[in-house]
Amino acid sequence: MIDAHQERKALIADTEISLAGEAVALEPLTPAHCEALEKVAAEFAGKAADYPHSFVPLTPSEVRIYVATALAQRERGERYPFAIRFDHSIIGSTSYFPFFWSWPEHSPFAQRQAPDAIEIGATWIAPSTQRTRCNTEAKLLLLTHAFEEWQVHRVSLKTDERNQRSRNAIERIGAKFDGILRGDMPARDATTRNSAYYSIIANEWPAVRAELEARLARDARR
Repeated sequence: MIDAHQERKALIADTEISLAGEAVALEPLTPAHCEALEKVAAEFAGKAADYPHSFVPLTPSEVRIYVATALAQRERGERYPFAIRFDHSIIGSTSYFPFFWSWPEHSPFAQRQAPDAIEIGATWIAPSTQRTRCNTEAKLLLLTHAFEEWQVHRVSLKTDERNQRSRNAIERIGAKFDGILRGDMPARDATTRNSAYYSIIANEWPAVRAELEARLARDARR
């Protein structure tokens, strides 16, 4: 049986999405980014004990597997991976994971081509760029495209329940805590992970955007 969403998934597989702000640019991930991402992985490898719950590639081999996996998922329309460029240097990666809903025929959304909802995930940025404007600006770019170009109904984010650093970062961008899904998936430390889920829905986006823009205006660019 042909996947009813296959044509919509082709949007993810075939569309080139490049997003640019003042200091951050998000460009479609390609194998050419591997060398730069290997340098980012080396930063994490030197501080691996500080990131016990983060799925971050730590070796050149893991980077190549990460990129190959992400591109295979893009080809299937399951993911849109980006390389993150901050002040002209590649400093990490992030991805959209799209969701396509089945609408009743009489729904005004029944003929949508864009994703109905998006998860932003698989995000890792070099430790040396954390606590700068990089993550805030990258999330603003991703959220703006999702809500204003694709007009999604929800953007979701999730992390290991124990990953307080990641949870704090998600909460700072204005996402609301939805709850803990127990036994959700394998964890980085080979245990079973409980995931903390967060979301922003469409009618919350204007306030979230205003706060992110205000924060960027307050923060000195570093």
